Amino acid sequence: MVQIRQMGPQIGVEVSGVDVRTLDDAGFAPIYQAWLDHNVLVVTGQELTIPEFLRYSRRFGHVTPHPSKSTRHPEYPDITLLGVNKFNPDGELNKSIYRRGAEGWHTDGAYDPIPFKATQLYALAIPDTGGDTLFASGYAAYEALPARLKARLDGVNGAFSYGGKRKTQALLNPEDRDVPPAIHPIVRTHSETGRKSLYFDPGKILSIEGAERAESDDLIAELVTYMIQPDGQYRHKWHVGDIVIWDNRCSYHKAAGDYPPEQDRIHWRVSIQEFAQAGRLAAE
Repeated sequence: MVQIRQMGPQIGVEVSGVDVRTLDDAGFAPIYQAWLDHNVLVVTGQELTIPEFLRYSRRFGHVTPHPSKSTRHPEYPDITLLGVNKFNPDGELNKSIYRRGAEGWHTDGAYDPIPFKATQLYALAIPDTGGDTLFASGYAAYEALPARLKARLDGVNGAFSYGGKRKTQALLNPEDRDVPPAIHPIVRTHSETGRKSLYFDPGKILSIEGAERAESDDLIAELVTYMIQPDGQYRHKWHVGDIVIWDNRCSYHKAAGDYPPEQDRIHWRVSIQEFAQAGRLAAE
């Protein structure tokens, strides 16, 4: 029997008792709606091949390869392999792989002209301790902004790049670095729910357009303080067979980055765009 259980006050919902391989449109509809309502959707107890995982992922939108070519699956480029090959040939821990996603709160794809709608992971191997993923609601962040900030940011864009001001681009091939910044509204209206969210990524934002450098830096620093609201968080403790999808349009996340390096924490990952937006990119 399918069960849908809310996990946090504002963010996080868990679905159990379902096999996503046999899910028809009628069965998928309430799951998709639960995801829209709660930003992060966990489906437990799945046993999937890569084609089955991709087929399920494509129900949410257009699956597109991640820009980090070095971590793509060699046979399925739409799949990113997380946690694989984290030791260099000399035995040194490659922290770019081990701590991927753990450097700070962020949203995926803000560096793209059309950012990712969603990211989905499927857990293959989980360490004995640590390795959680933390999530926070962009809706809650927007609602927490004082009126003066909401007014100041209304209609205002930010410039974003893959490495942000620190230019951390170790996982990108040389030819994919130093591309022009992507421009996105700081206050984003969700295309499906119509709700406003703070669309923000401290590690990728370069500046706030129309502001002098000092004001831009001050605004960015202030926005960081509103991102994570106490009742707008959910922390996921992974189990093998979990599928977790989060809505990049209205949430932030980060890996805990605290598991024993000698143990495996391996996921398949896909990046998902909205169907209509993917069509626009193809036309361009």
